[in-house]
Amino acid sequence: MALRRIKDRWHNSTPESSERDVLSEKGLADHASALAFIIWRQGLNAAINLHAEEFRYDDDYQRVAVISELLAFQIQHADRLASGFLDDQSRGVFLQAICERVASQMQDNLVDIAGPGSYRPPFIKLLNQRFSDYAAFRYDGEQPRYDVLRYLGHAVLRVMGEDQTNRWVIDQIIDIDALDLTDQVGRSLHRLFGH
Repeated sequence: MALRRIKDRWHNSTPESSERDVLSEKGLADHASALAFIIWRQGLNAAINLHAEEFRYDDDYQRVAVISELLAFQIQHADRLASGFLDDQSRGVFLQAICERVASQMQDNLVDIAGPGSYRPPFIKLLNQRFSDYAAFRYDGEQPRYDVLRYLGHAVLRVMGEDQTNRWVIDQIIDIDALDLTDQVGRSLHRLFGH
């Protein structure tokens, strides 16, 4: 997947920001906002890449549903990684802020596509369901195991439909797209927190 350069470092005008500033509620919210933008951009790019690889979307709603699955996967991945260096309270603040920011982005985009409506609640419901689903899977260190990637591939296939064109989307997700998503989320998260 061809990705444009993604900004994932803050410009500091002071020599070093303290860890206390980074882990303050405002610091966590700032990092969450930056990571939410990266996650959104990555989900959109991955959905575009699927189309470029000649997988077929029936309509914009189907494309948005695929993006939603990719977003949920990335957010849960960020949460898994954050659990390695944030305490439970900070992690909760961070995860809540990411979800709120991404849900706002989803709301804004669906208003543009489908007109006025309340699109946040169904997206939040999907996130809650996927967080529960992904919690059943294990990671090897910071890397998702094959069954995690396979689950994402099947979720995307369910949305796109298993026809002659789309039946290979699972392989595309497992072998290429999910790995690109996890690598970028990991890099960005660690850079934002100065690791």
